[in-house]
Amino acid sequence: MIVNVQRKVKLEARGYAGFLAEALAAIDEAAGGEAAVAFVSDRRMRELNKLFRGKDATTDVLSFPHEPDEFEAMSSGFGRPEAETPPTDDQTLTTDNRQPTTAFLGDIVISAEQAARQAAEARLPLELEIKQLILHGLLHLCGYDHETDTGQMNTRELALRNKLGIE
Repeated sequence: MIVNVQRKVKLEARGYAGFLAEALAAIDEAAGGEAAVAFVSDRRMRELNKLFRGKDATTDVLSFPHEPDEFEAMSSGFGRPEAETPPTDDQTLTTDNRQPTTAFLGDIVISAEQAARQAAEARLPLELEIKQLILHGLLHLCGYDHETDTGQMNTRELALRNKLGIE
């Protein structure tokens, strides 16, 4: 599911559904899983970043891994660690758990305004920047964390960008 709850940047949110499905299929740990993407304003992203990470600034992408309730975890055999500490990553929330699943992975929130600024700075089409942010968010939902690993997430992201044609 993809929703657009901001009005400042014109984009066709539903147009990213195909890419989301393609990216989910390309990531082994996400195969068969699902995720949701929401496009928000800088103001809303700043609120989320402050609420969940204590950082009073906007950011480009935040990932919120799904944590099944007790019944869901028992019935599906899928679960995440009960106690997670807030991430130190300056862009996303994540877990250390990299297990394949057929469950709902979580939510990815993208600031459309920040994505537009970054696209302009890098002289990329906005569509390409957004696809890169979706991929980045998905990797975080799968447990990757570029702040705590030794380059594995970056290496994996670059290989997936190549595979998905979003370099």
